[in-house]
Amino acid sequence: MLARPTLTKRPDQDDDRKPVGQARPIEERYLLRVDGQTKRSFSSKEAAASAGATVKKAHPIVMVTIVDTEDGTSEGIKP
Repeated sequence: MLARPTLTKRPDQDDDRKPVGQARPIEERYLLRVDGQTKRSFSSKEAAASAGATVKKAHPIVMVTIVDTEDGTSEGIKP
């Protein structure tokens, strides 16, 4: 009877790599939430407020908030 060849790992294969899209995004201090869903994170409040104002201007119906993860506070963006 013929023996089946065994599969060996090629030297160029890496088991430590995660598939693309499976890595967790790095979250910074300020989170931009649109209708309760986190969309992006920012290191400064000004950058988060600017992005939130842009979203609110384009879509005035949605609820846009900025969450400070260190203080645990949230601030709504007004139209």
